[in-house]
Amino acid sequence: MSERPEKTLTDISLVQLLPNILTTAALCAGLSAIRFGVQGNYVLAVQLIVAACILDGVDGRIARLMSTDSEMGAELDSLADLVNFGVAPPLVLYFWALQDLRSAGWIAVLIFAVCCALRLARFNVSSPSDNLESSGDACAYFVGVPSPAAALLVLLPLSISFAFTDASPLPNFVILAHIILVGYLMISRIPVCSFKMARVSRKNAKFILVGFAVVGAAMLTYAWITLILLCLAYFGMIVWCLIMRRPPKRNPAPKTGEVSWISRR
Repeated sequence: MSERPEKTLTDISLVQLLPNILTTAALCAGLSAIRFGVQGNYVLAVQLIVAACILDGVDGRIARLMSTDSEMGAELDSLADLVNFGVAPPLVLYFWALQDLRSAGWIAVLIFAVCCALRLARFNVSSPSDNLESSGDACAYFVGVPSPAAALLVLLPLSISFAFTDASPLPNFVILAHIILVGYLMISRIPVCSFKMARVSRKNAKFILVGFAVVGAAMLTYAWITLILLCLAYFGMIVWCLIMRRPPKRNPAPKTGEVSWISRR
């Protein structure tokens, strides 16, 4: 009787695939946002992009907690980010308000998408210290605005429209300039606070939890107004970082035996 062939691949459990499943779900949400944007269902399109942002923030954390982060997962996450945050948001804006501008509106879409691609490419090929700077205080800083945040910021005109009026509240050329500005913020060297690396004292942790509950309840009750306030607060934080934060210094190389505290994913 012939022997059974040896397995060349290591079996993995379905739970270990959960991070990549979430990334794939986020990609499907981003692609569906484009579809509903074409069909004129802009509310659902923006909701799907917000869902993609949430899934993007969860998949990497789960991968690190389960020690299942991999090169494939990092590349899949980067490709999904380009579609979800670099292509879908400006396209939805284009179908909503910029089609009358024709070539000018499309150029703004292309600029935003290319800026997102450049940021993701810079993130993939750069060392961790080039992407995230530690200032020695309670907060670390991204170099440039992350693509998920940029996606929400660029959709601010739509959020304002949903909250107060059905029509575009801003002139088309202002929306066009807004898209280009947010695209530039992604590829800039502006230091932006990284909340996931921020540290708080134990005595203040209860206030953070209460604040998170308030924001969550506000999102469920007054979704668009809350999203507008969060975007305006993020813009305010960028201005504050420009005023208060000096150009980031390079971190010294880790000593032998130290493990890098920043994951590619």
